[in-house]
Amino acid sequence: MKKTFKAKNISCKNCANLIKGSLEDDFGTIDVNLDANPKEVTVEIEDAQKEVIFKEEMASLGFEIIE
Repeated sequence: MKKTFKAKNISCKNCANLIKGSLEDDFGTIDVNLDANPKEVTVEIEDAQKEVIFKEEMASLGFEIIE
């Protein structure tokens, strides 16, 4: 199911490209909404375990997921 997360520290297209380039191999197509505030990242999440991994990967890139 598609899920949208709000994330800290995303400021520009380069941030969005970093997220997509780093995570799309593992998570499929990722959409980053740079018009939202805070910025939103939409991704296909299969289960709770995959969601935890996605949040950890985002944090390792410097983009903390906020609920």
